[in-house]
Amino acid sequence: MPIVPRLAYWIGLCVLGAVLGSLVARLVTRLRPDIDAPWLRGPVIVAVLTPLFTLLVWVAGGRQALTPRIVATYLGATLVVTSGMTTLMLLATQRRVETHAAPPEAAPPRFLERLPPRLRGAEIHAVEAEDHYLRLHTSKGQDLILLRLSDAVAELEGIEGAQTHRSWWVARDAVETAKRGDGRATLTLKGGVEVPVSRAYARGLREAGWF
Repeated sequence: MPIVPRLAYWIGLCVLGAVLGSLVARLVTRLRPDIDAPWLRGPVIVAVLTPLFTLLVWVAGGRQALTPRIVATYLGATLVVTSGMTTLMLLATQRRVETHAAPPEAAPPRFLERLPPRLRGAEIHAVEAEDHYLRLHTSKGQDLILLRLSDAVAELEGIEGAQTHRSWWVARDAVETAKRGDGRATLTLKGGVEVPVSRAYARGLREAGWF
């Protein structure tokens, strides 16, 4: 195969693989939200993605007659590729963990400008991701806004807090109690909201003295 068609072929496969990887990652997150740590999610994503990508490569490659050697070759090659792609994807989507209190003379956190009118002036207790929306837990109640959690965490700099879970950011001053059991921790906030602490974030929070 000439170099240009070959290059287009592999670029196309990589793009399709990236799309499949993203879809599989979302599916795993939706079906198994308890699998939060990257070292647990990664193998699950690879296990689901490798057969799909192997089939895709086999079809795109002309549907060779399947022998044990051909199957092993396809599976081995795609396992390496999907493992590498999944690792890069997980590294690229790692969320910022901590936000820090601002000095007295600093401007208010940008995120406060996003509060709905009825929540203006409220103390932010936590931000929870719900699909494409964020649920705001505050001293004046709850509401939803359209924003990604990663963008919210960046704008929350100036309020001391941290992510406790892939889907949660918590203000440190809002934490009333922390309890541990069954290998997991739970934070109880002002107002009674209970927030999960996943294994992926537990060590950093423990070292920072959250519990």
